[in-house]
Amino acid sequence: MLAYIVRRLLLMIPTLFGIMLVSFVVVQFAPGGPVERIIAQLQQGADSSATSRISGGSGGDFASGGQTQQGGGNEGGSSKYRGAQGLDPKFIKQLEAQFGFDKPAHERFFTMMWNYLRFDFGKSYFRDVPILTLIKEKLPVSISLGLWMTLLSYAISIPLGIRKAMQDGSRFDVWTSSVIIVGYAVPGFLFAILLIVLFGEGSSFAPIFPLRGLVSDGFSAMPWWEKIFDYARHLALPILSMALSAFATSTLLTKNSFLDEIRKQYVLTARMKGLRENQVLYRHVFRNAMLIVIAGFPGAFIGAFFAGSLLIETVFSLDGLGLLSFESIVNRDYAVVFATLYIFSLLGLVVNLLSDLTYTWIDPRIDFETREA
Repeated sequence: MLAYIVRRLLLMIPTLFGIMLVSFVVVQFAPGGPVERIIAQLQQGADSSATSRISGGSGGDFASGGQTQQGGGNEGGSSKYRGAQGLDPKFIKQLEAQFGFDKPAHERFFTMMWNYLRFDFGKSYFRDVPILTLIKEKLPVSISLGLWMTLLSYAISIPLGIRKAMQDGSRFDVWTSSVIIVGYAVPGFLFAILLIVLFGEGSSFAPIFPLRGLVSDGFSAMPWWEKIFDYARHLALPILSMALSAFATSTLLTKNSFLDEIRKQYVLTARMKGLRENQVLYRHVFRNAMLIVIAGFPGAFIGAFFAGSLLIETVFSLDGLGLLSFESIVNRDYAVVFATLYIFSLLGLVVNLLSDLTYTWIDPRIDFETREA
């Protein structure tokens, strides 16, 4: 087992390198950049907001002319940056040096990777704050949404999927499947808006749940039991909105996995020995059927933790990692973009390794030592 773990850890190095290299190459061809953003902010009347940068308007990154439009009015001659006409070329060179664009692309990439290997992620281009500090500030929201959503969806979907498998084809199985399919088809952000209309503060139906932030003002002065209640009230609607599609997927996955195992010969043999149905289910079927459910856990957790909460964070005014990543991409804050990509990818690889190791805990017959990584 130790040899397998070492091989998997070593394979993370080229995997991370490949992810970062492909992303870095793609960014080199993306229109706009941090230098263009500074220039746009300097131009009087220019709109450099996030929406204008992707709208295709006259000040956007996809406006006619592109990134390499030449300017005839620049004192130093033409410029490769759109909107740089009239600006001192020395100032442009200072901007390039500030963001590291005075160096060749390959040198910038290898310098970045060397710093990341030492967990030196630097500062944000435009916020002048260490990137790890930014992530630390946003982490409580993402942890709350990802962790509780995953636990809630699995706590409901696994028992429900088992019961649906045991009553396959029954009326209970049919109507629950209908509800699950409808729930899966409804987008999470649309369900979030429905919950806000029905149960959010200001609703005419049942104004129960707050709609902004992770906790209320004065949270630190509350007694512990009131803190728990306030925290739960703020998270109730976002978690329900996020758990809808995840709940449907894991329920059907659990049901199909148990159906496959229930129909196997060893289950019939266990029943012929006189074992009760619960003994057959939880002592024999459960261990084998849960392997495929566990295989889907890392993707579900990482998706909910990092990427799947952007729209929910926006709808409920929560400032988490999903919103941070989106704003960094739109605003061309490449330092934050690559640092978060590196951290998220590394964490995803580690979680996948832990998931594989969990197989051996559930089913000791699995031996990774005899398999290639």
